Amino acid sequence: MKVQKQISLKDFTTAEGFVGRYQHLIKDVVIPYQYRVLCDEMEGVEKSHVIRNFINAGKALRGEDVGDGFYGMVFQDSDAAKWLEAVAYALILFPDTELEATADRVIDIIAGAQDSDGYLNTYYTIKDRDKRWTNLLEGHELYCAGHMMEAAVAYYEATGKDRLLKVMLKNAECIYHHFVTEGHEGYPGHPEVELALLRMYRATGDKLCLDLAEHFLNIRGADTAFYEKEVAKRTWKVWGADPTDHAYQQSQCPVRELDEATGHSVRAVYLYTAMADLASETDDQELKKACDRLWKSITERRMYVTGGIGSTFLGEAFTKDYDLPNDTAYAETCASIGLMFFASRMLENEVKGTYGDVMERAFYNTVLAGMQLDGRRFFYVNPLEVVPGIAGEAVTHKHVIPQRPTWYACACCPPNVARLITSIGKYAYGENGNTAYCHLYVAGDTKFENGLELNCVTEYPYAFTIRYEIRKGGKELAVRVPDWSSSVTVRRGTDAGSMAEVSYKIEKGYLYLGTVETGEIIELQLDDAPEFLYASPKIPDIQGCVALQRGPLVYCFEGADNNGDILSLAIDDSEPAEAEAFDPKLLNGVTRLKVKAFRKEIPEGLYSARKLKETPCTAYAVPYYSWGNRGLNEMRVWMTKH
Repeated sequence: MKVQKQISLKDFTTAEGFVGRYQHLIKDVVIPYQYRVLCDEMEGVEKSHVIRNFINAGKALRGEDVGDGFYGMVFQDSDAAKWLEAVAYALILFPDTELEATADRVIDIIAGAQDSDGYLNTYYTIKDRDKRWTNLLEGHELYCAGHMMEAAVAYYEATGKDRLLKVMLKNAECIYHHFVTEGHEGYPGHPEVELALLRMYRATGDKLCLDLAEHFLNIRGADTAFYEKEVAKRTWKVWGADPTDHAYQQSQCPVRELDEATGHSVRAVYLYTAMADLASETDDQELKKACDRLWKSITERRMYVTGGIGSTFLGEAFTKDYDLPNDTAYAETCASIGLMFFASRMLENEVKGTYGDVMERAFYNTVLAGMQLDGRRFFYVNPLEVVPGIAGEAVTHKHVIPQRPTWYACACCPPNVARLITSIGKYAYGENGNTAYCHLYVAGDTKFENGLELNCVTEYPYAFTIRYEIRKGGKELAVRVPDWSSSVTVRRGTDAGSMAEVSYKIEKGYLYLGTVETGEIIELQLDDAPEFLYASPKIPDIQGCVALQRGPLVYCFEGADNNGDILSLAIDDSEPAEAEAFDPKLLNGVTRLKVKAFRKEIPEGLYSARKLKETPCTAYAVPYYSWGNRGLNEMRVWMTKH
């Protein structure tokens, strides 16, 4: 049973705060840019062919010449799905008849690519229909279906139009028929359809979707040798994935027995999201306990300070506890987005501040870092240290690209960022019959099904006053107090003259304010002081180092602010860092931090037998999400401590 649930995004109206400006960017720049990429209309950008694949699949079904056939990754369909989902959320925030018409045309093309039995996948429809469902290890049919189901639900909720929803219900029936009715073995190589089916169930009430999601979760890992048997039955492959790497596929044991986060990090958190969702939907306590163990494994032993997860490029995966290298970190953007999904679903099992804390950390750091400030370039990998000449060039660092590309052959991250930012309102606010919950500080108007209505006014994360104006009261209000804030002051009143500081209780990281009344104003003041961060002695890579954080923002040092050289800097933490006033010309108006430091002289050779001379200086840091926007640059999060 869900102790609280996400609000409907239609009940949130964005405002001109930090997040609102990002949402405008997605709608005005990112969505049109990505559409042109999907249609192969952008010169100098990696070819996508996504829309053309759907057109060609429709031709194949009609027996027509498919021309240039299929192009791209086996999971290329999912790029269109995530783009459509972002469009749906953007239409809720900013109604636009032209954009809606464009989305309708894309949906018509997708519907035209569906086979008569409900099957929908352009790779197999164009290349070889006889190979359907025979390569679950690599084929990504269920992964693509899942993303399209999510898009269908989002578009239906945004517009009331159910064409894509009907397409995907028919697709769900096709999948159910194959795996349940006919009893064919197998489960997705890449989890995603499980969480999508649960969304379909809530949107439609069709129990087939719930049963199918539960089926895939229940059989996953029951036969750990399934993929090896599957490979033995066929003579073809997509790229040759190792069927014996059970941790990579999240198939090493039944899901209720999982106790540590392993393998491909995106697959992992997508799977854990579905597990947590099903646990709250069906009150499955065994599944809930497994999710608790996995959450602790990630957040207490395998997560970067930026909310990044997946420390190695080998398998884009988790490795071992406390193995968190900075300069070779993988920390895929999609993985942090999936971590936010997992956190949000954990909040539906238990209202506990740690879930909102991690959701916030991932969003304001790794997720936002995944996109250039202009919305036209994107990171797949999010390192915590970059040294030009090594990053992207040394064989050990080939994956650490020091500047954001315009697109990728494997383009899962760019549309994922777009759908997350446009839908952040439903992660920020939740509710049950008695209480409205504020998990994240996002400016805008929110209406809750339980009747409460409020307006949040804030310039967070650069200002630390959060003001809630109660438009319609009568219910309890609970607000998360972030773990980084050493203090919080709460004031209540009905106008500026009546505001008075009040006492409060904090339970599991949430400030419970009791019943709030219409016309009331609740104001929170959080700690705005920058703070130094120090790593656990168990993390070998960053001993003797220090990092900076202000509010939810982790900071980094770039060469652009420090005479082109940060490697010779050592930070003096004996004096507090200072926040510099907004400069609208600096990285869209970020607040910079100033700290005392020492710069070491550069010796003539590689090594020196004498102690290097140190000169006092001032060092400057900018928010991690903003790095890489000023050309090729050195960057570090963890700095040597003086």
